[in-house]
Amino acid sequence: MSKTDNREIRVAIAGLGNVAAAIVMGIEYYKNVKQEEKYQAGLINASVGGYLPSDIKIVAAFDIATTKIGKDISEAIYAEPNMCHPIILPENMPKSNALCYPGPISDGCYQTKDSKGKIIFDTYNYFKAYNEKDVKPSNITQVLLDNKAQILVNLLPVGSYQASRIYAQAALDANCALINGIPEFIVSEQVEGDRDWVAEFIKKGLPCAGDDIKSQVGATIIHRTLAKLFLDRGVIVNDTYQLNIGGNGDFYNMKSEERLTTKRKSKTSAVTSVLPYGDKVGCRIGPSDYVPFLGDKKICYIRINGTTFGGLPLVCDMKLRVEDSPNSAGLIIDLIRQTRLAIDRGIVGRLDSISSFSFKHPHIQPSSDFEAKKWVQEYIEGKRER
Repeated sequence: MSKTDNREIRVAIAGLGNVAAAIVMGIEYYKNVKQEEKYQAGLINASVGGYLPSDIKIVAAFDIATTKIGKDISEAIYAEPNMCHPIILPENMPKSNALCYPGPISDGCYQTKDSKGKIIFDTYNYFKAYNEKDVKPSNITQVLLDNKAQILVNLLPVGSYQASRIYAQAALDANCALINGIPEFIVSEQVEGDRDWVAEFIKKGLPCAGDDIKSQVGATIIHRTLAKLFLDRGVIVNDTYQLNIGGNGDFYNMKSEERLTTKRKSKTSAVTSVLPYGDKVGCRIGPSDYVPFLGDKKICYIRINGTTFGGLPLVCDMKLRVEDSPNSAGLIIDLIRQTRLAIDRGIVGRLDSISSFSFKHPHIQPSSDFEAKKWVQEYIEGKRER
């Protein structure tokens, strides 16, 4: 990828769902943020190495929904089954002059059948997927090249093992950096039998970050913080759970247990990694139910059972309620700008600092999120290489 002095950060998105919609609306919402404005509600960093949210330009998106493909991105983000809270109303969203292209269906959608072959669970229908007999998937690499994309952000549905790798390969072929926002282990570790994707990005001279985006203030970060608090204050964590319910497409998709292996591993390791004895802690984390009327709202219940002074019990119960998709969008807007800094500086391969702070399953799991935030600030200031 060639370095450029142009302030514009050209981004393509794989999966124009609710999180992508929040990102697109957020760029418009924060378009007037200035360099000197240190504190902005919803932004961890108003400026990242001089880059503002307004410097980000979404140049292409890929999806499989017939309600979205072929439309301007500014219109497609409001199409069903998207249900993200309208940070910007449709009538106030300016045209992007960028299209949503048909991406490969691969394993992004699926069907579950009973013993007699009858379909009992069908995400093709939920996600309004196109018929492959009628629609030809785009050449992803060519779309990225034609639109001069610099960064590809993967926001496909959970469980999209093959599809995520199709897009990762396209990023390599089009000389794009990769931000992997879903729990498919591409950047954080090499899955047995899989390619060494990080080595591939290094070979191409490209940066990459991942895996599995955290929310700004979400279930994982709160659970981690509470567990670390127990540790620091001398309370032994015996067992803990985190139960999440929501009504968006992510929760609908996660009704299928077979697609949750990496999701559960990602969320569980994010919490237990802050405890030196984490492998001895009883821990259950993951989506618990799909509740359609919640829409894009997510409700999280956390319990930690601990033992304190004199062998006495200490129990913590917590409830979090949040708009789910916008809660991730702010971090991704930061990640896009941080990745652009890597491009400017000629840094290649895995970006450990920003991955450790922003993802549930980074290559280096920090012992504390305060430490990880310090790494990010040092990286932004150029005091830390990656």
